[in-house]
Amino acid sequence: MSDIIRLSISEAARLFGVNSITIRRALKDGEITYVVVLGRYQLNFESVLKWSQRRKALQKKLKTQGIGQYVD
Repeated sequence: MSDIIRLSISEAARLFGVNSITIRRALKDGEITYVVVLGRYQLNFESVLKWSQRRKALQKKLKTQGIGQYVD
């Protein structure tokens, strides 16, 4: 059984180079799965990755520069 990797909204936004509002919109639209732990969203990393691959605007960035390019 594998462990599920969880991200906060801000971590996901930084990792994929988008605004946190974009992540929140995807949550509202049911495009990203999550759980709420102590009142905070914990996003399923696999779900966020699949979501990013469906977004045309992110596809080119991810192919040329890879994931995490925005994190210092």
